Amino acid sequence: MSSIVLAVLLGAAIVNASPSFDTRQSITALTTSQIDAFTTYTYYASAGHCTNTQTLAWNCGTNCKANPDFKPVASGGNGDSVQYWFVGYDPKLDTVIVSHQGTNTSEILPLITDLDILKAGLGSTLFPGISSNIEVHNGFRDAQASTATDVLAAVKSAMSTHRATSVTMVGHSLGAAITLLDSVYLPLWLPKGTTFRTIGYGLPRVGNQYFANYIDANVHLTHINNKEDPIPIVPGKFLGFVHPAGECIVGDVPEIWDGDESEHDGPYNGVEMGC
Repeated sequence: MSSIVLAVLLGAAIVNASPSFDTRQSITALTTSQIDAFTTYTYYASAGHCTNTQTLAWNCGTNCKANPDFKPVASGGNGDSVQYWFVGYDPKLDTVIVSHQGTNTSEILPLITDLDILKAGLGSTLFPGISSNIEVHNGFRDAQASTATDVLAAVKSAMSTHRATSVTMVGHSLGAAITLLDSVYLPLWLPKGTTFRTIGYGLPRVGNQYFANYIDANVHLTHINNKEDPIPIVPGKFLGFVHPAGECIVGDVPEIWDGDESEHDGPYNGVEMGC
């Protein structure tokens, strides 16, 4: 199972640019309908930036109104030492949704998390049976660990309440990194037969080559990048960090100074990340 990248250009792409589907070999144009198919998930990722109170009440403005039938189950975090998160059920998609907040640059602790670039193993308590060769960004690992058991309990509750057998995980920026780690964690603890899907926006590199190989073999991942967003090329490969399924974004933003940080929040098909 390999990941795919809707790279470069999913922002104002329909009007101004050619959106792309990127494999290891080539880039070909996406149709408008293919882009539109992700918009529901984009709003869920954007809602991850909203407070836990807002998402639990499903009263977070445009992000919540875009998916009015969503059934929230649990939420948490404080937006500072612990990223906001929420879990609920989408009856139209018949899937449990898990969303994590991206980096809030107005808060210092998320920035420290992003800059904590030492690699570490996942650990057997949360990730039993995972190879010790797999190492990930220490800050991302700690951020995921801080919410892991609460998220798992919420997902189990949502699956039981709504008789769901599908889990979809979304996130933007730091939230996408946490979501990718959830994509390894949750399948270890949920019933066999559960199907999983992960959609990350502006996903940074999360782990080493062993981690990337594990994701390629076990996770149904789509990562979506907007135009010249530089975040997907950090942390640097020279530090031993590798993206799953290739390094396509490097062809468009080869060095950090070639990017435009203002494009990190979107728009992704008209959706700006934030609350």
